[in-house]
Amino acid sequence: MHIALIGLPKSGKTTVFNALTCGNAETTAFSAAQVAPNMATVKVPDERLNVLTKLFKPKKTTPADVQYVDIAGLGGGKKQEGGGLPPALLNYLSGADALLHVVRAFEDSAIPHPNETVDIARDVANLNLELAFADLAIIEKRLKRLEAEISKMSAREREFRILERDLLLRFQAGLEQDKPIRELEASPEEELLVRGYQFLTAKPLLIILNINEKQLAAPPTLEYTARKSGVMPLAGKIEAELAQLDATDAQVFMDDLGIKESARSLVIKRSYELLGLISFLTAGEDEVRAWTIRHSTPAVEAAGAIHSDIQRGFIRAEVVAYKDLVAAGSMNDAKKVGAVRMEGKQYIVQDGDICHFLFNVMK
Repeated sequence: MHIALIGLPKSGKTTVFNALTCGNAETTAFSAAQVAPNMATVKVPDERLNVLTKLFKPKKTTPADVQYVDIAGLGGGKKQEGGGLPPALLNYLSGADALLHVVRAFEDSAIPHPNETVDIARDVANLNLELAFADLAIIEKRLKRLEAEISKMSAREREFRILERDLLLRFQAGLEQDKPIRELEASPEEELLVRGYQFLTAKPLLIILNINEKQLAAPPTLEYTARKSGVMPLAGKIEAELAQLDATDAQVFMDDLGIKESARSLVIKRSYELLGLISFLTAGEDEVRAWTIRHSTPAVEAAGAIHSDIQRGFIRAEVVAYKDLVAAGSMNDAKKVGAVRMEGKQYIVQDGDICHFLFNVMK
């Protein structure tokens, strides 16, 4: 899972990046011309892995991971000549599975806001406009090519491209009415038709309200109900400091401030929800591991997350729910009480399922 952090200059975006990654990236604002991002891969916290490690005593334990990319601050709603974002920035954003928009919600006279005042709704609208400009630039360019090419195509190809053109026109109209693509209705077939465009306003969006310590007790709110979107407060500076402490000291600090769960865990949970992701687990003497898949994934496709040969030669899956295994105390005891099931290709894997795939690949 790849998540790109975006935000206006001086929003505290890189501070939030450090909080999420336990990093020490330089927080001095850098210009949009400086496109090299901060990047870090973070292990996904999952207490289930700790429990399974104690049960199976494997040679290694492997959590799922998420990569965060912290790009330069965006401009704030002013359309650039030619439309869209600089190509290098657009490339980093297009490759992300989701966007994490850090919005400044704190006052600090030592760090003047680029727009002079702190206004959450305004800043969200400005950056949404920036993303919409990027998508519109792509759509406008593609529509010009389609109009020039459709008349020269075969009947079959023309029908396919007309469907693409009509969908792009619908997206264009929605964006011009301040509606992100994620808000517009599209069938699975239509979504597949334009998947390669990697539209920014189609990506799941988590808005982080970056607050200070004084706002912890009563953080500001933002009404934002768009599909595949969410809003949560996060004290970036405090969480960045917590990320540099060992587990014991961090817990004491969190208790003092009334913080119940680390920002990293909360952001990853919300990101999984917005992306429609879950984790299934594998456990044995060699390794305990978490694997990330989409909701409603059948067993045969989940097997492919481990290796394509397992999917190709799939026979059946031996499955036990995490809570049932823990209640039984061991895999053998889980089998004795009937908690372990044999499932076929179309079984829908559930979050926390512990799976062992049986397969046979003919050479």
